[in-house]
Amino acid sequence: MDAAEDLLKDPAIRAYLHRLIGDEGLDLLIRFPDDGVHSDEDLAAKTGINLNTVRHTLYTLYEKRLAEYHRIKNNETGWLTYLWQLRIDKIYDTIREDLQLVLDKLEHRVQFEEENDFFICKECGIIYPFARALDNEFKCPECGNQIGHFDNEALTIALKQRVRNIQESLGHAQSS
Repeated sequence: MDAAEDLLKDPAIRAYLHRLIGDEGLDLLIRFPDDGVHSDEDLAAKTGINLNTVRHTLYTLYEKRLAEYHRIKNNETGWLTYLWQLRIDKIYDTIREDLQLVLDKLEHRVQFEEENDFFICKECGIIYPFARALDNEFKCPECGNQIGHFDNEALTIALKQRVRNIQESLGHAQSS
């Protein structure tokens, strides 16, 4: 059994990869030959997976540094062949980087929620920050109804909890 199959036994890693490359991509990972480097055409032939799917999966993995390639040029035809190998061993670094991006966005959202007052149209359900509500004279620009204050405390608490959970997952819990 190869490293990719071992990693795919972990439900969290499998779910991450599934979101990244889908069912056919996971199938390619499972069927990817253990030895050496392989062209996309060879992989399609050996695994029975559509060539376009193989290429899409490999480029998606490459963007996340989970696959590498090197090119060789045929001197007679001038054509380039890309030889691929998996780097699934970098999966934990990739997941950590993605979690850090999510954490950064959530922290900015928490700050935005804490620094602003919000107003809601009870008819449309649209929430407006104070500045936009003021610009519209506290009337909904969609339906014209009066808008009222929106208490975002529950949302802020939920966002902060999510931030704490991700910080714990990343191993650097901070006080919020």
